Amino acid sequence: MTWWTIVRFLHVLTAALWVGGQLALSVAILPPARRLLAAEQRRTVLREVGRRFGIFTGAFLLPVQIITGIAIAWHKGVTWESLAEPGYGRMLAIKLALLVIALACSALHGVADGRGLAGFARAMAITSLVASVGIILFASALPVT
Repeated sequence: MTWWTIVRFLHVLTAALWVGGQLALSVAILPPARRLLAAEQRRTVLREVGRRFGIFTGAFLLPVQIITGIAIAWHKGVTWESLAEPGYGRMLAIKLALLVIALACSALHGVADGRGLAGFARAMAITSLVASVGIILFASALPVT
């Protein structure tokens, strides 16, 4: 086991926690909350769960993702120019673009939810989740170098 194994492990682990948390909220928590809780109680519970997940994501998951991602890219010799090249660079560029989309939509979801724009908040949550799953897809497709 090398140092880079640990770095990659942390990168994959935090990605799994981030996307897995989004999927768990969407698939396992939201449906029964909608079915079993009264509207006001549901809003309170889901807002608190979302707030805690957002804090955990912002304070821990994303910083680890960014630091380990930069370290892995540096280790692989990625440059800004190589992001336009076919193969590893282009796949990484797509993954990074999806990350920006996921983060922007997540932020917009929080703002919309705070302003009571339920439909827009839901659309942003779904878009963020789809982009996050796309990140995992493109990460899985990164060529081994």
